[in-house]
Amino acid sequence: MSSDVVIRAEGAGKAYAIFDRPEHRLKQMLFGRRRRYYTHFWALQATNLEIRRGETWGIIGRNGSGKSTLLQMICGNVSPSTGTVSVRGKIAALLELGAGFNPEFTGRENVYINGTIAGYGRRDIDERLDQILAFADIGEFVDQPVKTYSSGMFARLAFAIAINVDPDILIVDEALAVGDEAFQRKCFARMERIKADGATILFVSHATSTVVDLCDHAVLLHRGERLMTGQPKAVVGWYQKLTAAPEGRVEELLQTIRDADHTVEVDATPGVGRHPASAGGDGDESEAFYSLGVGDVGTTPDSEVDAGETACFDPSLISTSVFAFVPKGAEITEVRLLTPDGERVNTLVPRNRYRFCYRVTFFEAARYVKFYFMTKTLNGVHLGGGTFPSGVETLPSVEAGHSIDVHFEFRCALRGGTYFVNCGVAAGGELLHRILDALAFRVGRGAVHSAIGTVDFDVSAELRHLHVEV
Repeated sequence: MSSDVVIRAEGAGKAYAIFDRPEHRLKQMLFGRRRRYYTHFWALQATNLEIRRGETWGIIGRNGSGKSTLLQMICGNVSPSTGTVSVRGKIAALLELGAGFNPEFTGRENVYINGTIAGYGRRDIDERLDQILAFADIGEFVDQPVKTYSSGMFARLAFAIAINVDPDILIVDEALAVGDEAFQRKCFARMERIKADGATILFVSHATSTVVDLCDHAVLLHRGERLMTGQPKAVVGWYQKLTAAPEGRVEELLQTIRDADHTVEVDATPGVGRHPASAGGDGDESEAFYSLGVGDVGTTPDSEVDAGETACFDPSLISTSVFAFVPKGAEITEVRLLTPDGERVNTLVPRNRYRFCYRVTFFEAARYVKFYFMTKTLNGVHLGGGTFPSGVETLPSVEAGHSIDVHFEFRCALRGGTYFVNCGVAAGGELLHRILDALAFRVGRGAVHSAIGTVDFDVSAELRHLHVEV
């Protein structure tokens, strides 16, 4: 196996014996040499797959397509009936949240049980225990039997254990819909860091938009057959056509997908189609203000507030996935969202104008300085942001001991939902400080109009009647 290949399936398939009647099982045991009393059900047909280190793969398909069977073989829980599956590296798998939990034991005791199963000694688990419990955030219930847990608490603890063991390969099977928005974002942020550390991720979900957002490659399965591998957007497109196809057209479409599989180009660049986390966006909607020290940054026109809805500050809406890098000569503090009048908010009204602000204190002199911010969705998709100065320009120099307040003004062009913001400062092309998920904010529904999706394109619509003479 190539040093970059961590998972390789060569002709891997899995068949199960299906008995028409219960007594046929006994007859197979007694007379199986002379007659076969079962039929084969191929949960996964001969499949070839090669996954490299650092890649993120989405596995999609209808229920019963063989997704879980493939993952079970990769994890070593199921042996292939044909072919081979080779794996290099330590696996953390969320095939079934809570699998391996003893309901009579406490959450803390189950952490040690699952850690041992994952190959960690007690000392290793001791070192990770606080991190796991903080991630799960189930409070005093950690010392209660897990049989008393709600389904959400159970899922949070299971996810926290699996995702905090520094795996080489992380396998997630329909497990990212647990918990509230803050916990989901914490899960996605952790997965992003796992990938940044060079780990490989296999992700199974019926949420195709998440597959497109998270993954570099995708594989489509149907009734145990690997139909297609390729770029997520292309593969998801065929999957959606397949699920919507009338019964009489399915076989024809399946052959079309098989033929298309030979022409799909796979971009091997991890993260293709997504903005780098340090990028800022074009900044067409952003204007930055700055001042040395704490100074007046000017005023802007009053925002237009939709009738019946106003921006406000919700103290319970906080980012629990904040990750601050170690400062290198400068540090970002006082991250906040403001109205043009200076009122602090984190619940915004669509189409109104706001300011994203933070302070940078320089401990060392810096040259060619640039500031940025980036807005992203719950699952980490970068939507856009701004830089100052704009384009390739930079601030020529900043002396040690100076502080700069950076204010980016923008119009909220987002539809209802919860979003997160990264911010950073660089000098000479090198990051001095960066904070991921520095701030969480929510966008209300706003006035009813024609826009749908995530970004509000200020859509208007009209109907025009055409009079046709007969």
